Amino acid sequence: MDRLNYIDSGNAAYIDSLYESYKQDPESVDFGWQKFFEGFDFGKESQPAKAAAPTATGSVMPENLLKEINVMNMIDGYRTRGHLFTKTNPVRERRQYFPGKELETFGLSEADMDTVFNAGVEVGIGPAKLRDIRQLLEDTYCRAIGAEYRYIRNPIKLKWFEDRMETKRNTPNFSIEEKKMMLSKLNEAVVFENFLGTKFLGQKRFSLEGAESLIPALDSVIKQGSELGIQEFIIGMAHRGRLNVLTNIMEKTYKEVFSEFEGKNYDSESPFGGDVKYHLGFSTDIKTKSGKNVHLSLCPNPSHLEAVDPVVEGITRSKIDFKYNGDHSKIAPILIHGDASVAGQGIVYEVLQMEKLDGYRTGGTVHLVINNQIGFTTNYKDARSSTYCTDVAKTVLSPVFHVNGDDVEALVYVINLAMEYRQVFNEDVFIDILCYRRYGHNEADEPKFTQPVLYKAIEAHPNPLQIYSKKLIAEGSVDEAFVKTLEKDFRAELQGMLDESKAEDRFTDTIAMFEGAWSGLHLANHKELISAIDTAVPKEDIIAIGNQLTVLPTDKQFFKKIEKLFEDRNAMVNKTGVFDWAMGELLAYGTLLKEGFPVRLSGEDVKRGTFSHRHAVLTLADSEDEYTPLGTINEETRLSIFNSLLSEYGVLGFEYGYAMANPNALTIWEAQFGDFFNGAQIIVDQYIASAETKWQRGNGLVMLLPHGYEGQGPEHSSARVERFLELCADDNIQVANCTTPANFFHILRRQMHRDFRKPLIIFTPKSLLRSPKCVSPIADFTSGKFQELIDDTYADIKKVKRVLLCTGKVYYDLLEKQQVDKRKDVAIVRVEQLYPTPIQQIIKIKAKYEKATEFIWVQEEPENMGAWPYICRKFHGDKHFNMKVISRLEGSSTATGFAKQHAAQQAHIVTKAFDTPAGKVVKAAIKKTTEKMANAGAD
Repeated sequence: MDRLNYIDSGNAAYIDSLYESYKQDPESVDFGWQKFFEGFDFGKESQPAKAAAPTATGSVMPENLLKEINVMNMIDGYRTRGHLFTKTNPVRERRQYFPGKELETFGLSEADMDTVFNAGVEVGIGPAKLRDIRQLLEDTYCRAIGAEYRYIRNPIKLKWFEDRMETKRNTPNFSIEEKKMMLSKLNEAVVFENFLGTKFLGQKRFSLEGAESLIPALDSVIKQGSELGIQEFIIGMAHRGRLNVLTNIMEKTYKEVFSEFEGKNYDSESPFGGDVKYHLGFSTDIKTKSGKNVHLSLCPNPSHLEAVDPVVEGITRSKIDFKYNGDHSKIAPILIHGDASVAGQGIVYEVLQMEKLDGYRTGGTVHLVINNQIGFTTNYKDARSSTYCTDVAKTVLSPVFHVNGDDVEALVYVINLAMEYRQVFNEDVFIDILCYRRYGHNEADEPKFTQPVLYKAIEAHPNPLQIYSKKLIAEGSVDEAFVKTLEKDFRAELQGMLDESKAEDRFTDTIAMFEGAWSGLHLANHKELISAIDTAVPKEDIIAIGNQLTVLPTDKQFFKKIEKLFEDRNAMVNKTGVFDWAMGELLAYGTLLKEGFPVRLSGEDVKRGTFSHRHAVLTLADSEDEYTPLGTINEETRLSIFNSLLSEYGVLGFEYGYAMANPNALTIWEAQFGDFFNGAQIIVDQYIASAETKWQRGNGLVMLLPHGYEGQGPEHSSARVERFLELCADDNIQVANCTTPANFFHILRRQMHRDFRKPLIIFTPKSLLRSPKCVSPIADFTSGKFQELIDDTYADIKKVKRVLLCTGKVYYDLLEKQQVDKRKDVAIVRVEQLYPTPIQQIIKIKAKYEKATEFIWVQEEPENMGAWPYICRKFHGDKHFNMKVISRLEGSSTATGFAKQHAAQQAHIVTKAFDTPAGKVVKAAIKKTTEKMANAGAD
């Protein structure tokens, strides 16, 4: 076999030079090398001289030293590659890797086995025989635990692992009481699954069978974490094993789960649609054996694997910020993955890249992978290109442990080590639990169709409880009677709970929506949702906050263009009394901060804004330091503005979780362009639009989606209004497209001043950010409220024959035509809130313009997109309205990529709306907007 040269001749020459320096002055070399050379000299004196080997410099290196180097190579080899040779797979033979770990690989042989090498100092046993050094390495790195950590670039962390693993040889040493506790939890896990399988035959439960060691491991890490100062765990996992975790870790009652199997939690009068039992969340307080109180939360999740990951991280960060005053050592996220999903789902990578970012760090996550070695039916060899399913962890240098799922003690040992590492270094750790899936993807599925050989082995394989019971009985820790009694008593407890559940006709879920941070809030009814509230701010407060936002400190140096921008903004406050979009937005945040509402804004480029309009965070001209005017408003209230990583799915999920944990903070995610939100469509569909009806979980997240047709092409025009509106039902979300800074100001403030929370999606402008027409006078901020609908103040009620209803930017194109042509016979009505749709206000508009014979919906989007499909459905069959549409022709793409074609289409919409040619002025305005936006924002 080829020799693997871990240390080449160049390194040998270097060591030789160190040795020469040591001989002249021992203090001239590092302490570790001092001890090494002391042992080398001792060994050289006590053993006969051997032939020397030449070094790269031509000098002669003693054979003793060369052998020492070879032993050091072997130590490094085991530490680096030992995980490839572990006994971690309970049902399959491991793949072979070359070169191996034979002595010859390292330039050693059997003849060296009884030679004493000072290299033993490196592994903590002092000068020792090669066989003893090798045995330590075998025990540590090649048994039931495989450790991948040598790629970590911090020597302190490397030393931390080696000190802990090599001194204990990665061999657990638990007390009899601890072993009995592990046996008890393993008994609960195995018997519970068996009980469900026999009592609810044929029902899906996505059992944990084959990976039941997860339960004692989670039980242990909660106890270990509590001893290390953790007061709360946030857990995210998919459906496999969820019922087991809910009952045997979260302490959800068995009776409640049995009632769910029998469908007794269904309530025909409930406003909630519910979800399958293996998607539900749960939270509880437990007390550990040592008396520590720990709060546990298991997040609800959809079937979209790994979608819960960013939500868990967001919840954790929110609690770190508000509940634990920034101390991430008091709360920890645990993510439980599947082997196929952790390797295949890109959201895992997005979440990992948040680990060390200021806006998203949570102090480290413990990742557990239930490695069934199979997807639904897909073999692991077809599921990934990487050696391990956990190789994604190496992108952020997270250590990975591979553990035999049949060895419960090894798993508990490793998870405790992982928790300690997390608390010390505040970084992620992965544990790959090599196990198997007893049945198919679900209990009714036949796995032998696709994996006949594997499942033949699994059928014959004993479960983890049988294996561990046999081990403890053999070593004398328990007797057979103890094991039988444990199973018998627990099975009787389950039967008693089942009997109780059968005796009840109906069962009410114990899901508390409005406790903890949600206290004082309630589930909104439709009347509340459409009722207006006062969100005005006194003029003196607007001016005072406006000055704080626009007066830059004189002791800091700012970019000249920034200084000019802020002078202009200050003039809005103190001279013109008219505010543009950016000022309207910043005043909303400033007034909320003044009132004690925390504000968090996150997304790509949000500090400046994609279109360079916001400038909420300023970078100084002479350094990388930043200045945030909003931060001067109320230093006691948290303000967070973070540019995110280039991620939609991960960051939107994170912010959703953040808002879920703290409804009293205004939490906002902004897309760079609204078009890009569809990279996070899963979060929109499975959480934002449906979590309340599925899981009874509210949320007040705000999404800002830049939207508008300005000739920027099919990926920079549409935030897909139609997709949000098709999700609207049951008063689940709010969808708006504001046309004035004041209305935007009021809707943001309304979000926090109501005693309920609903997700809010706002389609925000691009070209209008600097339009002299898209402004609001200070009076609109100091009086009034959010207007769901804005009527025309120019048209003559008695002359109006046609009413144009629209939303968003197209209003200004229509307004230009109306004003130029002085068309008082056409009224333009803006629907600012698309959902809940202000139906009654639209009906009043119909009554107001009693002479109108045409009601037309006008939109920039193609006919099959935008708001029209929803509006058409809402007014379908209404003979009083008989509403028509003016839009672009239906299309498969959202917009044209040709500026000239865009301008022609836009002019055509205006022409049709007024039944007269658009005219030179309108066409010029459209052309100007198109040219201005040609280079705006990112591609």
